[in-house]
Amino acid sequence: MSKEIQRKIKRLVKKSASDVLQIRRHIHAHPELSYKEKNTNAYIRTWLDEAGIKYKSGYCKYGIVAEVKGGKSGGITYLRGDMDALPIVEQNKVAYKSKFDGIMHACGHDVHSTCVLGAAMVLNELKENLPGTYRFLFQPGEEQLPGGASIMIKEGAIKNVKSAKIFAQHVHPPLEAGKVGFYPGEYMASADEIFVEIIGKGGHAALPQDLVDPIITTAHVLTAVQAVISRNSDPKVPSVLSFGKIESDGGATNIIPDRVWLRGTLRTMDEDNRYRLHKHIRSTIQQVAKGFGATAKVKIKVGYPTLVNDVELTNSAMENARTYLGKDNVVLLDKRMTAEDFSYYSQMMPACFYRLGTGNAQRGITSGVHTPTFDIDESALNVGVGLMAYLAVCNNSIK
Repeated sequence: MSKEIQRKIKRLVKKSASDVLQIRRHIHAHPELSYKEKNTNAYIRTWLDEAGIKYKSGYCKYGIVAEVKGGKSGGITYLRGDMDALPIVEQNKVAYKSKFDGIMHACGHDVHSTCVLGAAMVLNELKENLPGTYRFLFQPGEEQLPGGASIMIKEGAIKNVKSAKIFAQHVHPPLEAGKVGFYPGEYMASADEIFVEIIGKGGHAALPQDLVDPIITTAHVLTAVQAVISRNSDPKVPSVLSFGKIESDGGATNIIPDRVWLRGTLRTMDEDNRYRLHKHIRSTIQQVAKGFGATAKVKIKVGYPTLVNDVELTNSAMENARTYLGKDNVVLLDKRMTAEDFSYYSQMMPACFYRLGTGNAQRGITSGVHTPTFDIDESALNVGVGLMAYLAVCNNSIK
């Protein structure tokens, strides 16, 4: 990659900074929940139309695939940004605060879409001198199963997969704006939802001999099922089993209910281990319940798979990021047990999912994602736009 292209990218990023800021603030102020991103879709298409960038809309209802073809031969690179928001009441006191009560871009998807759109506009300006083809995914529904990525793939949004590679970035408040972080290999966990119903026989709490107590059964189920991780999971593979909700059909200090429901999640980083654990979880819960005279219904809803960052692609991206941002602004991350539907793309082609620093402790911008006070140091937008464009060009230059 010539230094001249790098300089041109940085110049165009600076030139488009006010537009990029406007885009991010508009999207942030007008959030839409998963699979309802109608107005976000229309707003992004307006900018694509103005830039003369070709696209096709309608994947997963409101998804968009835009394309810029370079004037030279080269590879195919996808850049992905998600568009959906969360059901959270924003508490920030800013001019671009959400206009829709109870909906907020608390996970930075406004930033993600903005950076992909900004990168598309930068690359479109330079296309005559660039190698290969650049495709830009504006994806609905990352926050809700089955995940917009899986639907866009099913509907044919991804083409030429054998010769393509894909990048995405995600806001990261613990990392100061100006910095980015990478992790080569298995980076984020699969995520499955577990639904359990324990069925007993309720009645008066003072007459336990006449009952099948689903409360005490549930207590033993929760304890026993944790042994699935410690005794049945490969200790070399990160795995987490957590239950976040318990409820019953009634009950009181002196009333034992008939049923108890549990809701939980399984996270792991190996697909074989994942499905092996499904069997052990189901068997353990049912056998423990049976031992107490109760019955158990177990449903495991398969969610996003493990997100695997291609080692070669990610190591190359780290080197290119050091060139673009300076070596002190590129850090190595730890694995995460959170999940992302970008994992579907990573299962089908070489992928690199990295973190964009958005924090600023001096200005008090430290709130985590999925909180009502999440916000970013907006200087991160220029970093996000420029680095995405630069990584795409570097990747398409590889022969």
